[in-house]
Amino acid sequence: MDNNLTPEQSLKVIESMIGQAKRSFSRFSFYFLLWGVLLSSAMLATYLLRDLSPALAHGAPWGIAGVLGGIISSVHGARQGRSMVVNNPMDGIIGWMWGSFVITLILIIACSVIAEHDPGPVITILTGIPTFMTGQIMRFRPLILGGLIFWLAGAVMHFTSDAYLHTLLYCGAMLLGYIIPGILLKREENGLRTA
Repeated sequence: MDNNLTPEQSLKVIESMIGQAKRSFSRFSFYFLLWGVLLSSAMLATYLLRDLSPALAHGAPWGIAGVLGGIISSVHGARQGRSMVVNNPMDGIIGWMWGSFVITLILIIACSVIAEHDPGPVITILTGIPTFMTGQIMRFRPLILGGLIFWLAGAVMHFTSDAYLHTLLYCGAMLLGYIIPGILLKREENGLRTA
């Protein structure tokens, strides 16, 4: 069997692989939108509840957002996995990277709660890593910029204890780092479906 491809066949294979990668990557929009909305809502709820019920404000909104997001992401991911015809190798790399992020996130939250430290600034900086790297892998500039914004917001959060400023920085980073890139990815996904 001859495996030599003509230049035209090679070009078609490459174009097909690029198309598969774009379709595969664009499906990440759901996760960025979901987590952007859930985590921004948790931060806003924490800010609004801080005077009414400080104990409730620091745990409940984040716990609810984490559990709800985890369940929705798992169900959505399982459905996507069954409907995927082709797996892109980069999907695995991105999946492992985000899985490592979640494990590190849980450890930071647990250690911070035990030590009675606010994990927000560290988590915000940490969020920049998988966001930036996903943007680099996908060659998607809004996520690259989103990662940079998370790093900057987390660094600024380290130098202030003002709850309003923390809320503004965190929600701004979520908007610019997750929600807007998620909307742009969704538009790209819708464009690929009609093409």
